[in-house]
Amino acid sequence: MSKDFNYEIKKHIATLSTSENSDYTTELNLISYNGASPKYDIRKWDRKSDRMLKGITLTDEEARQLKEALATAI
Repeated sequence: MSKDFNYEIKKHIATLSTSENSDYTTELNLISYNGASPKYDIRKWDRKSDRMLKGITLTDEEARQLKEALATAI
């Protein structure tokens, strides 16, 4: 039995980088996967085909911890 996969970008927060030819971006978004509660999502996107590539999702708590870790590291 195959599962349908869907996502909805609830909020675009930031574009962190763009490739030289503008085909790829690295973005921070708030995304709901398969109707679940939204999570913070850092991922590369192929903007030619609007396809998601490799990335990482974070819960609210994980995002807070990352923010604190970056604040002390930078």
